[in-house]
Amino acid sequence: MNNITPVVKQLLIINIIFFIGSQLVPIADNYFALYYFENPMFKFWQPLTHMFMHGGIAHIFFNMFALFSFGSALEHFWGGKKFLFFYISCGLGAALLHSGVNYYQFHSALNILVENGTNKAEVFNILAQGKYNLQWEQILGQSELSNLLQSYNVPAVGASGAIYGLLVAFAFMVPNAELSLMFIPIPIKAKYFVPGILAIDLFLGFKGSSIFGAGSTGIAHFAHIGGALTGFIMMWFWKKNQFNHNRWN
Repeated sequence: MNNITPVVKQLLIINIIFFIGSQLVPIADNYFALYYFENPMFKFWQPLTHMFMHGGIAHIFFNMFALFSFGSALEHFWGGKKFLFFYISCGLGAALLHSGVNYYQFHSALNILVENGTNKAEVFNILAQGKYNLQWEQILGQSELSNLLQSYNVPAVGASGAIYGLLVAFAFMVPNAELSLMFIPIPIKAKYFVPGILAIDLFLGFKGSSIFGAGSTGIAHFAHIGGALTGFIMMWFWKKNQFNHNRWN
């Protein structure tokens, strides 16, 4: 396992500080977690700060373990500035896709309510109070109502989107490296492991579950995909252009 690199070390410290601070001052989640942009709780800095917030010990442990394992290797390849740019970009890409999916789910349900005679302004007013109308379930059904409420009310936290970007970058750089993580004891080459874990996570996401917590709900699966997709696009562009040099770094 690689020695810890400077930027990875600083990111670990910042994440731990944010985590401890949010445990001591729970209201911090209201300011730093990523809320849906039509929710009054949304702040313009949340697409950045949400990637330093975590929901529990297991959540931050897995993310920081992956940051240390893959981030240190990539920082060795690229140097600190390029690595930090990549990491933050993937986190922002995760926030963008997550918010886009939330917008689609929220407005799909909202349009059904409006088509059935519900006033749009009234819906926003009720939701802003942290409430909902029981009649909405009769119109939408349980699934659509859940999409409406979760998209609007449930904030996203965690570095997972940025971490998925690191996984994609690692698979690009060393595709034949064999990975043996604690929940997969059999070594698997990175070029197979990364697409596999993305496919599994996305599949379970549609079922309302997660590879890191069977039966969980509210997992930001599309944030994972957004981070991975951003990482893929950046790696493809860098590989194609190679910064006008015949090398990666």
